[in-house]
Amino acid sequence: MANILVTGSAGFIGYYLSNKLLDRGENVIGIDNLNEYYSSSLKQHRLEKLLSHQNSDKFSFKQLDISSKEDINQLFEENQFDVVVNLAAQAGVRYSIENPSAYIDSNLVGFANILEGCRHSKVKHLVYASSSSVYGMNTKQPFSTNDRVDFPISLYAATKKSNELMAHTYSHLFHLPTTGLRFFTVYGPMGRPDMAYFSFTKKILEGKTIDVFNNGEMKRDFTYIDDIIEGIIRVIDKVPQTTHSEITNATAPYKIYNIGNNQPVTLRRFISAIENACQKKAIEKHLPMQPGDVPITFADIDELEKDINYRPQTSIEDGINKFVKWYIEYNK
Repeated sequence: MANILVTGSAGFIGYYLSNKLLDRGENVIGIDNLNEYYSSSLKQHRLEKLLSHQNSDKFSFKQLDISSKEDINQLFEENQFDVVVNLAAQAGVRYSIENPSAYIDSNLVGFANILEGCRHSKVKHLVYASSSSVYGMNTKQPFSTNDRVDFPISLYAATKKSNELMAHTYSHLFHLPTTGLRFFTVYGPMGRPDMAYFSFTKKILEGKTIDVFNNGEMKRDFTYIDDIIEGIIRVIDKVPQTTHSEITNATAPYKIYNIGNNQPVTLRRFISAIENACQKKAIEKHLPMQPGDVPITFADIDELEKDINYRPQTSIEDGINKFVKWYIEYNK
């Protein structure tokens, strides 16, 4: 039984991960700043479910912002964590164009505070969220963790690449084991309302027009939430060993994985899956691709399969069906 800190525990992935950790009897401390990037009612709903979990005596929650150095220092001083999973971040590619300071505060300053806390507390394993956005407009497919990712096309992507660099530094200098996870378009029940599948479902059911970018020809490696959580759980238990870089003589207990479905789906098929689940056709407005967007995401997950014997399985049709069923029930 481990003491595990989950940052962003009222968020989409954070909720499901905390729930799964409680299922297996771990002690979980969750923190979240409950910000208003999207309606806090869904975050409160997730949090209430965690607080009513059958093992809720093993769960405690604090409303904290990781960008507050004093609060994070105090958190680490008062607790001895075996594992830290940092999921707290300002998300969203498009919002980073409108409000860049939010990304600097949370994704850079906040992550530095988490690294410092882990360093001084001698945490056994830091697992943190990166993103498929780091691949930018790379043309080589599928995206491999061995590919260069030096040309981000959004500030959000730049902060996630920065997290990987910061983590490597702490792994090398302070022997802090770190594992970064490049998530590929996570979706499912209780997901983020700013994501396309959420807004598409709402508008299709209400008979409103949906915006379809790039004629629906973009492809995304949609990854169902249960597949993501199973991957994270297995990674938590797989502490990276100290290895030499293939390029330099730097040594570090450091690892990066892609977690994606390894089966890119066109936006057109994605919309069809929602239409079928809703039993209603979409009204479409076609628009050009948005700034900061990429034409395709496609995860090479060979390393994930080799190291933790795991490969996501959920099809877009099955995953969307589960989401739409939840959405209709939740909005009754």
